[in-house]
Amino acid sequence: MLTQINNTILGVRKMQNTLAKTVAQKYPNTNPSILVSIESPSIIQENIENASPNTNNIADKMESLNILEELEPQPQPNKPSFLLLDANEKLKVQSPEEFLKKLKIKDVNEKVKVVSIFGNTGEGKSHTLNQVFFRGKEVFRTSPDQRSCTLGVWAAYDHNLKVICLDTEGLLGITEKESQRTRLLLKVLAVSDIVIYKTRAERLQSDMYMFLDGASKAYNGHFREPLHTVWKFESETIPVALGPSVIIFHETKHTNTLDSCPSVEESPEDILRARFSELNRECSAFSSLKYVGIQTRGETCYKKIENAIHLELENTRVRSKRNPRIIFLTLKGLNDKFSSQIKNIPPQLHLKEYFSCQVKCQSCNEGCTLSMGHKEEGESHQNPTRCKFQHQYQNCVYLCKQCFRNGKRVVVKPSYQSITEKSWTSYFSYVWSGYIIECKNCGEIYRSRQHWYGNKNPEDSAVLVEYVHVWPGGEYIFQERNFIGSNNSIQKVLDSVNYFSDVVANVGSQPTQAVKTFITDKINPSYWRLDRDITECHKCKKKFPPAATKHHCRACGEGFCDKCSSKSQPVPSRGWRESVRVCDDCYQESPPSLSHSVEDTEITIRKYGETAINSITAVASALKIPTDLLKDHARPSYWTPDSECIECECCKLPFDEERRLHHCRECGKGVCDDCSKNRKEVPFRGWNYPVRICRNCS
Repeated sequence: MLTQINNTILGVRKMQNTLAKTVAQKYPNTNPSILVSIESPSIIQENIENASPNTNNIADKMESLNILEELEPQPQPNKPSFLLLDANEKLKVQSPEEFLKKLKIKDVNEKVKVVSIFGNTGEGKSHTLNQVFFRGKEVFRTSPDQRSCTLGVWAAYDHNLKVICLDTEGLLGITEKESQRTRLLLKVLAVSDIVIYKTRAERLQSDMYMFLDGASKAYNGHFREPLHTVWKFESETIPVALGPSVIIFHETKHTNTLDSCPSVEESPEDILRARFSELNRECSAFSSLKYVGIQTRGETCYKKIENAIHLELENTRVRSKRNPRIIFLTLKGLNDKFSSQIKNIPPQLHLKEYFSCQVKCQSCNEGCTLSMGHKEEGESHQNPTRCKFQHQYQNCVYLCKQCFRNGKRVVVKPSYQSITEKSWTSYFSYVWSGYIIECKNCGEIYRSRQHWYGNKNPEDSAVLVEYVHVWPGGEYIFQERNFIGSNNSIQKVLDSVNYFSDVVANVGSQPTQAVKTFITDKINPSYWRLDRDITECHKCKKKFPPAATKHHCRACGEGFCDKCSSKSQPVPSRGWRESVRVCDDCYQESPPSLSHSVEDTEITIRKYGETAINSITAVASALKIPTDLLKDHARPSYWTPDSECIECECCKLPFDEERRLHHCRECGKGVCDDCSKNRKEVPFRGWNYPVRICRNCS
């Protein structure tokens, strides 16, 4: 066995030496990098025959393995067609003169057109060219074998019609270089005057539309300018429409063709263009698009396709005949320009896009790695890759550093209130002394204003920063990188203060607020009309807006607006010995005598209630003073200035004392309370808890 291997190696070396000598003798002045003969099987065979007896033995073994045939398609000795471009996009003809010689064109000034045929493998493309142009003579090789009989691009010349015919490798054939094959076919299509797309499918399939769409886009995007340049350089007349004419040759057996039922309103070509549009495909690069359909019962009749081709050959309004030299230089120019190596991606069936969740992170654009439908099963989106920080999303969380060292992942958040403190008064101390970060396991781990100066950032001592994915519709648990230093931080402090001042003011303001509703229901005297029953002023009949303040006359107990109950005097008959609010109708010019006063338990309860309300309202007023001073500086940059907010952005009603101005935390526009009832988180603006948003943003 070893002896046989050694003899084989020696034989190969002798064959290589013989090849080199033969090449040097035949092409002494030729650069080895452009030699054609060294790749030709005929030369290889010739040198094998001239080698030693050992090499002859090797040649026999190579033929038995069919290696020579697999390297390159063999030229047929009695057929006038020749290999123009191989499957590796190598041009097998080196000059225009050689091109004319292989086509057997003697007149160098002869004008010709180019007809090429495309289609899937096994559709009978070679047979169609033989029947249409060469009266059935087998100029292009046909074969009943499963293996494709046409690899690369083969050429032959019809002397009667003055047409260069190009037979191409079939689409969908088995190959490891599908992308390279497609590019080869598109370059051939670009130099053609007439393109025949042959299909024997019972119905036109999507792969035809996809190929022609790619050809049109490639022509418009990449081939048009190089063709224009070559023709201009060769002083050739540039046609009005550079693109070729396309004829779809559709042969069926059982189904009707598009032209079997002619319609006055819609031609087969109109149907084709409509389907291109429906599939979001284009065919704008082609100078014309024609359809030829035949329904075959026995032998195929090619008369119809012949007539269509002859009509296109006679049409010189789009493309006139050209010199073969120009055709060769055009093909060579395109092939030289578009010949770099490309990645051949084999078609795949079970792509992850078919079954994986299609949601992508808004920050890093990475997709969820789980299967579709995982949300319905209660499983959140996941992706193990690290996300990147985006300022508009603030997609970072704080992790307790000590817990992380102990193998636990505990998310912590800055807060103005300690976990153990539940009263609203605790907020005031943290508003002015800074925020804290507490861990459920370690307790307080950071305080922003622990010292008068020299306080460290939380990242330096207490927390780790982790960037997390931002899934659409997900629940955000992020915080800003600099909790106090952000553009919303001062406004957040003011919102906290305003929240508590509003809670306090609730006792003495809107009747819909919880505290006052509770108090008034319990302490109002029985002769007072219930707040919920008062919808208008008892005197002027003016309707009360939802936020309006309603006043009770201490004498009659009816509800009035402020204007109709602005007077005050004692009402001893009801137990009010001091001056209290009365309506205009109950007001007496002569003050009533206090000797007729009565003690009423209900009135006493009301007096104590009013004292509590007035005291708390005073606290709310005191809290409002510092917030008013900070408002102009606290407004985030995207908020519309108060001076420019004349009317509500949603309802377009002007702002006044009853219709107060608020800002939507998402768009920053000025809105009224009625148009901004909804609350939600706005993490991309830095609001990671429910805040006021307007009707338009909700």
